Amino acid sequence: MAAPRRLFYRSETRFLLLGLPGVMFVVFFLLFPIVSVIVFSFWRTESYEIYADWNLDNYRTVLFEGTYLTFLWRSIVTAVVVTAACLVYAWPVAYFIAKYGGRYRLLLVLALAAPFFTGAVLRLSALQAIMGPIGVINMALGMFGLPAVEFLMFNKFASGIGIAYLYLPFMVTAIYLSLLNFNFQLLNVAKVNGARPWRAFLTVTWPLNWIGTAIGITLVFIPCLAESLTPTFLGGPSGKLYGSVLGLQFDQTGTWALGSAMGVLLFAVCCVVIAVMWWTIDLRRTGFTGAGR
Repeated sequence: MAAPRRLFYRSETRFLLLGLPGVMFVVFFLLFPIVSVIVFSFWRTESYEIYADWNLDNYRTVLFEGTYLTFLWRSIVTAVVVTAACLVYAWPVAYFIAKYGGRYRLLLVLALAAPFFTGAVLRLSALQAIMGPIGVINMALGMFGLPAVEFLMFNKFASGIGIAYLYLPFMVTAIYLSLLNFNFQLLNVAKVNGARPWRAFLTVTWPLNWIGTAIGITLVFIPCLAESLTPTFLGGPSGKLYGSVLGLQFDQTGTWALGSAMGVLLFAVCCVVIAVMWWTIDLRRTGFTGAGR
């Protein structure tokens, strides 16, 4: 009994026991579904039935038919534009909260999360009520005798506004958490040495907080690629994205094998994005040494 007891009290054993539930969760609910999708992508679907007929037809369709590439390219462009817009908006907000928020910082960050108190469907419905043909904006214009504007709904612009609205808090939070550990006195040192505010930001603040920025970019860009709910509510026919077409394969058309191939391609694009962001991170430049405190 002494030997098993000593084995149980070893730090390595306790670490493995504590980590086992998390490992099992990742294996069964992340790795196993991904492997299943990859396997299904090499099969074929016929009459809503999937058959283990190994082939590359699904990838030929996804990679060489212009329709699917058009939707993929549209999703990538939308993700780039939305991420850039969120980045431009999030940095001043996160900077202000981190530097000037004082004891209200936590309250301000929680206010950013207020939209998450309701579901995405309700939030998108609220945007419809604001930007729709009979929404608040057009009603206000009508009160002043002005014509209604139609470009606010059922197009790419409306879809981009909705996606940015959904994922902007992720960008702000990631940058804010990075700025929490930033020493703002460094900016005063830079200014004393003759650096203008913008130069101090580009040479001091931005590099030292690039990890938070990179995480925010990833948290916004990747969900944008797979977004399907927002284009359905706000995008209309011209605002459909790759995720919308992917969802149709598992819903209306029942072509699960083709949908799996589309999912694998989207997963590959996401992996490339993560790899690029990881390559841009220099831990030594951000002050990380790897030594525990």
